[in-house]
Amino acid sequence: MKVFYFGGQKSGKTKAGIKKALELSENEKPYYVATYDNSFGDDSMQDRINKHINEREENFYTIEEPKDLVKIVESNKTYLIDCVSMWLFNNLENSEEALKIQLQKICQIETNIIFILNDVSCGIIPLDKESRRFVDFSGLIGQELAKLCDEVYEVKYGIERRLK
Repeated sequence: MKVFYFGGQKSGKTKAGIKKALELSENEKPYYVATYDNSFGDDSMQDRINKHINEREENFYTIEEPKDLVKIVESNKTYLIDCVSMWLFNNLENSEEALKIQLQKICQIETNIIFILNDVSCGIIPLDKESRRFVDFSGLIGQELAKLCDEVYEVKYGIERRLK
Protein backbone atom coordinates (compact mmCIF):
# COMPACT_ATOMS: atom_id res chain seq x y z
CA MET A 1 0.00 0.00 0.00
CA LYS A 2 1.31 3.43 -0.96
CA VAL A 3 -0.35 6.45 0.68
CA PHE A 4 0.23 10.16 0.06
CA TYR A 5 -0.68 12.97 2.48
CA PHE A 6 -0.27 16.61 1.47
CA GLY A 7 -1.24 19.92 3.02
CA GLY A 8 0.16 23.13 4.42
CA GLN A 9 2.58 23.46 7.29
CA LYS A 10 1.19 22.27 10.63
CA SER A 11 -1.96 20.96 8.93
CA GLY A 12 -1.89 17.54 10.63
CA LYS A 13 -0.19 15.55 7.87
CA THR A 14 2.32 13.83 10.14
CA LYS A 15 -0.31 12.92 12.72
CA ALA A 16 -2.44 11.36 9.97
CA GLY A 17 0.60 9.59 8.52
CA ILE A 18 1.59 8.18 11.92
CA LYS A 19 -1.91 6.81 12.43
CA LYS A 20 -1.92 5.21 8.96
CA ALA A 21 1.58 3.73 9.40
CA LEU A 22 0.59 2.13 12.70
CA GLU A 23 -2.58 0.68 11.10
CA LEU A 24 -0.68 -0.74 8.12
CA SER A 25 2.23 -2.15 10.11
CA GLU A 26 -0.06 -4.46 12.11
CA ASN A 27 2.14 -6.18 14.71
CA GLU A 28 5.50 -4.93 13.43
CA LYS A 29 7.08 -1.62 14.40
CA PRO A 30 7.13 0.74 11.37
CA TYR A 31 10.04 2.91 10.23
CA TYR A 32 10.00 6.69 10.37
CA VAL A 33 12.25 8.09 7.64
CA ALA A 34 13.50 11.52 8.72
CA THR A 35 14.67 13.39 5.62
CA TYR A 36 15.81 16.68 7.14
CA ASP A 37 19.55 17.30 6.92
CA ASN A 38 20.20 18.77 10.35
CA SER A 39 23.77 19.85 9.61
CA PHE A 40 22.78 23.54 9.40
CA GLY A 41 22.50 24.05 13.18
CA ASP A 42 19.03 25.62 12.90
CA ASP A 43 17.56 25.74 16.41
CA SER A 44 13.96 26.34 15.29
CA MET A 45 14.15 23.32 12.97
CA GLN A 46 15.56 21.28 15.84
CA ASP A 47 12.47 22.26 17.87
CA ARG A 48 10.25 20.98 15.03
CA ILE A 49 12.26 17.76 14.89
CA ASN A 50 11.89 17.28 18.64
CA LYS A 51 8.10 17.74 18.40
CA HIS A 52 7.95 15.05 15.69
CA ILE A 53 10.07 12.74 17.83
CA ASN A 54 7.68 13.23 20.76
CA GLU A 55 4.64 12.80 18.50
CA ARG A 56 5.69 9.38 17.27
CA GLU A 57 6.84 8.30 20.74
CA GLU A 58 8.54 4.88 20.82
CA ASN A 59 6.22 3.47 18.15
CA PHE A 60 8.73 3.73 15.27
CA TYR A 61 12.29 2.86 14.36
CA THR A 62 13.92 6.03 13.03
CA ILE A 63 16.07 6.15 9.91
CA GLU A 64 17.73 9.43 8.97
CA GLU A 65 18.18 9.64 5.21
CA PRO A 66 18.16 13.03 3.50
CA LYS A 67 18.86 12.00 -0.11
CA ASP A 68 18.65 8.36 -1.24
CA LEU A 69 15.38 6.66 -0.33
CA VAL A 70 16.12 3.63 -2.52
CA LYS A 71 18.92 2.42 -0.26
CA ILE A 72 16.72 2.23 2.85
CA VAL A 73 13.39 0.81 1.66
CA GLU A 74 13.01 -2.98 1.95
CA SER A 75 10.18 -5.38 1.20
CA ASN A 76 7.43 -6.26 3.65
CA LYS A 77 7.89 -3.33 6.03
CA THR A 78 6.06 -0.06 6.68
CA TYR A 79 7.72 3.33 6.14
CA LEU A 80 6.56 6.84 6.92
CA ILE A 81 8.65 9.28 4.86
CA ASP A 82 8.51 12.66 6.58
CA CYS A 83 8.93 14.60 4.63
CA VAL A 84 9.22 14.58 0.87
CA SER A 85 9.59 18.37 0.93
CA MET A 86 12.87 18.15 2.84
CA TRP A 87 14.01 15.28 0.60
CA LEU A 88 13.32 17.55 -2.41
CA PHE A 89 15.23 20.41 -0.81
CA ASN A 90 18.21 18.11 -0.26
CA ASN A 91 18.07 16.92 -3.89
CA LEU A 92 17.54 20.19 -5.78
CA GLU A 93 20.74 19.62 -7.74
CA ASN A 94 19.18 16.52 -9.32
CA SER A 95 16.87 16.51 -12.31
CA GLU A 96 13.12 16.16 -12.05
CA GLU A 97 13.41 12.85 -13.90
CA ALA A 98 16.01 11.47 -11.46
CA LEU A 99 13.75 12.29 -8.51
CA LYS A 100 10.74 10.68 -10.16
CA ILE A 101 12.77 7.55 -10.94
CA GLN A 102 13.82 7.27 -7.29
CA LEU A 103 10.16 7.43 -6.20
CA GLN A 104 9.08 4.99 -8.92
CA LYS A 105 11.73 2.50 -7.76
CA ILE A 106 10.65 2.51 -4.13
CA CYS A 107 6.98 2.33 -5.11
CA GLN A 108 7.70 -0.91 -7.00
CA ILE A 109 8.86 -2.58 -3.78
CA GLU A 110 6.23 -4.73 -2.04
CA THR A 111 6.05 -2.65 1.11
CA ASN A 112 3.87 0.00 2.76
CA ILE A 113 5.02 3.58 2.26
CA ILE A 114 3.32 6.71 3.55
CA PHE A 115 4.57 9.93 1.97
CA ILE A 116 4.18 13.39 3.57
CA LEU A 117 4.54 16.54 1.41
CA ASN A 118 4.04 20.21 2.24
CA ASP A 119 1.74 21.81 -0.32
CA VAL A 120 3.49 25.00 -1.39
CA SER A 121 1.63 25.34 -4.68
CA CYS A 122 -0.94 27.95 -3.64
CA GLY A 123 1.41 30.90 -3.16
CA ILE A 124 3.02 33.38 -5.48
CA ILE A 125 5.82 32.53 -7.89
CA PRO A 126 9.08 33.07 -5.95
CA LEU A 127 11.53 35.68 -7.21
CA ASP A 128 14.72 33.66 -6.89
CA LYS A 129 15.68 30.75 -9.12
CA GLU A 130 16.26 28.13 -6.37
CA SER A 131 12.95 28.85 -4.64
CA ARG A 132 11.10 28.61 -7.97
CA ARG A 133 12.83 25.29 -8.65
CA PHE A 134 11.77 23.99 -5.22
CA VAL A 135 8.14 25.09 -5.66
CA ASP A 136 8.02 23.67 -9.20
CA PHE A 137 9.56 20.35 -8.12
CA SER A 138 7.17 20.17 -5.17
CA GLY A 139 4.18 20.39 -7.50
CA LEU A 140 5.64 18.00 -10.08
CA ILE A 141 6.70 15.44 -7.47
CA GLY A 142 3.31 15.77 -5.78
CA GLN A 143 1.67 14.90 -9.10
CA GLU A 144 3.95 11.89 -9.46
CA LEU A 145 3.14 10.67 -5.95
CA ALA A 146 -0.59 11.11 -6.58
CA LYS A 147 -0.20 8.90 -9.64
CA LEU A 148 1.93 6.26 -7.87
CA CYS A 149 -0.04 5.97 -4.64
CA ASP A 150 -3.10 3.87 -3.90
CA GLU A 151 -4.59 6.50 -1.60
CA VAL A 152 -4.18 10.31 -1.64
CA TYR A 153 -5.30 12.61 1.18
CA GLU A 154 -5.36 16.37 1.52
CA VAL A 155 -5.05 17.48 5.15
CA LYS A 156 -6.21 20.86 6.44
CA TYR A 157 -6.50 21.79 10.11
CA GLY A 158 -6.32 18.13 11.11
CA ILE A 159 -9.14 17.12 8.77
CA GLU A 160 -8.31 14.50 6.14
CA ARG A 161 -10.07 14.49 2.80
CA ARG A 162 -9.52 11.45 0.61
CA LEU A 163 -9.01 12.36 -3.06
CA LYS A 164 -8.07 8.92 -4.36
